Amino acid sequence: MKLVTALTFIAFSLAAVTLVPAQAGWDPNKQQKQLDKTQDTIKAFKKNDPSIKAYFNQAYGYVVFPTIAKGAFIIGGAHGKGTVFRRGAVIGKATLSQGSIGAQLGGQTYSEIIFFKNKTALQHLIEGKLKFAAQASAVAATEGAAANADYSNGVAIFTLIKGGLMFEASIGGQKFSFKPIK
Repeated sequence: MKLVTALTFIAFSLAAVTLVPAQAGWDPNKQQKQLDKTQDTIKAFKKNDPSIKAYFNQAYGYVVFPTIAKGAFIIGGAHGKGTVFRRGAVIGKATLSQGSIGAQLGGQTYSEIIFFKNKTALQHLIEGKLKFAAQASAVAATEGAAANADYSNGVAIFTLIKGGLMFEASIGGQKFSFKPIK
């Protein structure tokens, strides 16, 4: 009986040690997969529009959302997870949430990169103050689009459609949250 109790204790201890890091949000494999997706997304944007390289070189910071899933039937929503960079170095993770209402139908996935011209603009994201109308000022990442685009209130937004079809004439907005990487 003591052996069974001891083995049960060891089994539960091992399970707890294995599960605690995952529950605490620490998962190096998951973080590496997100970074790989982020790098692939950056490559795709640069391939579609080589002029976007100037934004990567000159921006104070940027956030890359490899996949944002969006769906709607009158009421719509979107969600995505991204990686935040300052001067080319990863500083945290971001979450994008979007809600909208109006004449809209369909589903779509896309990638989005938001560039921050200066420290103040990036600080708005970090402090949870970054909000704007859903895709109101986004530029589709097509050949040469970045060369003619400019910052608006210190922010430039580029999107790249991955798939799906969306009909939309709605009002709504995107909201962001930030979590530093420790």
